[in-house]
Amino acid sequence: MASKVYFTDFRTYGKESLPHKLQRLIRAAGIGDIEMNKQFVAIKIHFGEPGNLSYLRPQYARAVAEVVKEQGGLPFLTDCNTLYRGKRKNALDHLEAAAENGFNPATTGCQILIADGLKGTDEVLIDLPDGEYVKQAKVGRALMDADILISLNHFKGHEATGFGGALKNIGMGGGSRAGKMEQHNSGKPQVNQKKCVGCHGCERACGQDAVAFGPDGKARILEDKCVGCGRCLGACNFDAVYNANGHANEILDYKIAEYAAAICRGRPHFHISLIVDVSPQCDCHAENDAPILPNIGMLASFDPVALDEACADLCNAQQPLPGTLLWDAMARPDFTDHRDHFTNTAPVTDWHFTQIHAEKLGLGSREYELIRLK
Repeated sequence: MASKVYFTDFRTYGKESLPHKLQRLIRAAGIGDIEMNKQFVAIKIHFGEPGNLSYLRPQYARAVAEVVKEQGGLPFLTDCNTLYRGKRKNALDHLEAAAENGFNPATTGCQILIADGLKGTDEVLIDLPDGEYVKQAKVGRALMDADILISLNHFKGHEATGFGGALKNIGMGGGSRAGKMEQHNSGKPQVNQKKCVGCHGCERACGQDAVAFGPDGKARILEDKCVGCGRCLGACNFDAVYNANGHANEILDYKIAEYAAAICRGRPHFHISLIVDVSPQCDCHAENDAPILPNIGMLASFDPVALDEACADLCNAQQPLPGTLLWDAMARPDFTDHRDHFTNTAPVTDWHFTQIHAEKLGLGSREYELIRLK
């Protein structure tokens, strides 16, 4: 059966603010049907790596938190710590990064908790009997202590999964540091020495000191230190870093779907995605590039699979923006058109694997009915 996905564009017609329009959208999508009185409500969001400017503005989070409080809920914003070097690797730095990007109780109307604690080790183990790759998910404790889950997603490209939407925000984002390690450990990248220019971009992106340079100035990956997070793939502008395991990204997609299923099951969950500033890479990248597609709109659904499917379809119906990473890729003499903007941007990815596996796990349906609101 097709799931309902509600959509509205970013036009306000001079009548309301965008946060108010978002509130109108999520009410129409049925968020009011969730019993929230005195319930802890986790709003899972990505606060953005400092330097990145494509993350969702905190005003959108406040709009959702206000609706939750109107329904008697006790909302808090949350995310888990990262694997890589940056300002979100422990809770203190993570909170400081969130504040730097404008997220604090005054701007969002609710508290902020880092779900897996000070060092990324505060986790809950969740059995997943039907998991093919994950039998016990490792998830940030605060995220699982919540009675209700809301995902607030910035829909954008991603160098390892094609795009990042609801399932990735929940599955990868909700994993503790050990959970992220488990999802990322399917393959280790390598460096094409002929393409490497020795710019050290991969080294700066690596949080594990897993990149070394030889006398010729060319990079190589130290496999004993590498955790397979894929940050170096996105950091290389010369396509020198590649995934030597052709199935690694596919397995990553499956694991993300299984983690998302583990986190959502057994409690109410609701999902919101904004297709805005559609960057080619994740909000984890401080050096993220220009948006590859125009701003499209806001969507909401009880079904995260249908929501991601609808977002991808809306994106693929758009023309790429000139002068962007996607535009440049399509202009190359050796370009192969995959008829998908996200795979065309990152040809080693295929986001359909996540969708198919999540549907198989019963997390939602790839079939949807798009209900448009003005």
